[in-house]
Amino acid sequence: MRSFESREDYLETILVLKREKGAVRSIDVATRMGFSKPSVSRAVSLLKAADLLTMDKDGLLELTPSGLAMASRVYERHCLIKTYLEAIGVSKETAAEDACRIEHVISEESFEKLKEFMRSHGVHG
Repeated sequence: MRSFESREDYLETILVLKREKGAVRSIDVATRMGFSKPSVSRAVSLLKAADLLTMDKDGLLELTPSGLAMASRVYERHCLIKTYLEAIGVSKETAAEDACRIEHVISEESFEKLKEFMRSHGVHG
């Protein structure tokens, strides 16, 4: 895995797939992210070694409590930023793409202020 950002992307993808499908395998992650199965297998190994993910004997992926916390934090950022960008007139496609980049670099202070701003203006992400 190339970076912290990549780690977060994998965890977020697993979280979203789990919510959509109930069960997640490496092939599901590869398909969703557009990566090869060997690339995903390597990432899964690294996530397992970091205690962020487990895989059962049937190949089902599960986020550990720390993996779930990281994935949930990134996903919350993604949703809120995407919603904000759409609310100010950015197209859905561009908002989704930009949110994927911003979610990894926004400071905690800026994110919390963005959440407060959106709440105070009745915008929910």
